[in-house]
Amino acid sequence: EVQLVESGGGFVRAGGSLRLSCAASGTNRGDRAIGWFRQAPGKEREEISCIGSSDGSTYYADSVKGRFTISSDNAKNTVYLQMNSLKPEDTGVYYCAFRYFAGTIVAPFRKYDYWGKGTLVTVSS
Repeated sequence: EVQLVESGGGFVRAGGSLRLSCAASGTNRGDRAIGWFRQAPGKEREEISCIGSSDGSTYYADSVKGRFTISSDNAKNTVYLQMNSLKPEDTGVYYCAFRYFAGTIVAPFRKYDYWGKGTLVTVSS
């Protein structure tokens, strides 16, 4: 079974940067979509970025576009989320999610089968 472990969360001041990692295990060699979600206190979980392995296509929510970058290292079976120019409203628990998928990412993917347990990001003003 696919397992996902997020890391890299922490405390940072506004304007700072963090890089989150999502390490996958138990996967086969099939193409996949891996997404990052954020759940802010008292709010619903929001998909903020996604990457498709078949063609490297990506999606970003408007709230993070231009500040966050998703990337993947296939050799390490790991997806990263580089977060720059962080704002207090970026505070929340960040989750990664996984689904086998061989198409192009053109919108929030949403249809994930496996989830990590999350990593907390706190951005102070």
